Parts: sequence; C-alpha cells; structure tokens
Amino acid sequence: MSAMSIDEVMAHLPHRYPFLLIDGVVHYEIGESIDAFKNVSINEGFFQGHFPGNPVMPGVLIVEALAQASGILGFKTLGRKPSDGVAYYLAGVEKARFRQPVVPGDRLDLKSKLTTYRRSLVKFDCQALVAERLVASCSLTCAEMHIS
Repeated sequence: MSAMSIDEVMAHLPHRYPFLLIDGVVHYEIGESIDAFKNVSINEGFFQGHFPGNPVMPGVLIVEALAQASGILGFKTLGRKPSDGVAYYLAGVEKARFRQPVVPGDRLDLKSKLTTYRRSLVKFDCQALVAERLVASCSLTCAEMHIS
C-alpha cells in the first residue's frame, strides 16, 4: 500500500495534540508492516523538563510513538477505525532497548511488524531509527477493546 496523509492517520488513531506522535505514514502493508515517522521539534512540551539545556525525547514517548504506528497497522489490518467503537490499548512492552538519544531536529522513523494476531491480542516487533541508525526497539502487545 501507499502512504497515508495526516488526515488518514488521525482517522485511524484516537490521539490528538499534544499526544499524537505520528506525523505521517510512508508505507504500510495490511497484516504485515508499517513505516511511519515523527518529526521531533524543540517545541515539544516535554523538552521543557526533559532535560533543560540537554533536550532528550523520553524513551516512554518513543515506545508510545511505536505503539501508535502499530495501532494504525492494527486498525488497517482489521478494516476498522476508532469511530467504529474499537480501541487498541497497550497491554505489554517487552525487550525495550534504547541505544542513543533522540533530540530536537531528528526525524524518528518508526517501523512495526505484525507478528501475531490471536483473539483480541495483537503483537508487534518494533524499531525506531534516526538517520537509518537504530535508536530503540521493543516488542509490543496490544489488546483490542470495544468502547462506547
């Protein structure tokens, strides 16, 4: 499949500013994988306190960005959207590794591969890269929940 506009990204995620961490989707294959990105700007609110004089994107937000990319892939794979009354909640993070800091001006490339779909649980292997260098990786489990 091809890229997704920000409007299509927002149709496939319930997140909004300041917690929407996906700026675009470069490529996705339903049931397989997704390549998305986040442009890391000095204007991000978390840089005020993390850390003054040495801004570094928190690792938990890198994992959240990977989870959001994975969520889009999950929604696309199942042919659903949040407006259908379905959400994917982060149920587990395993093997999280952080190799180098992500700083203002970086483009954080987010790669997620769907590895397992059983009942209401979906598992993904994820990588975050800056300038083609691995900065973080993890395995995520998301649980499908029906919301009203």
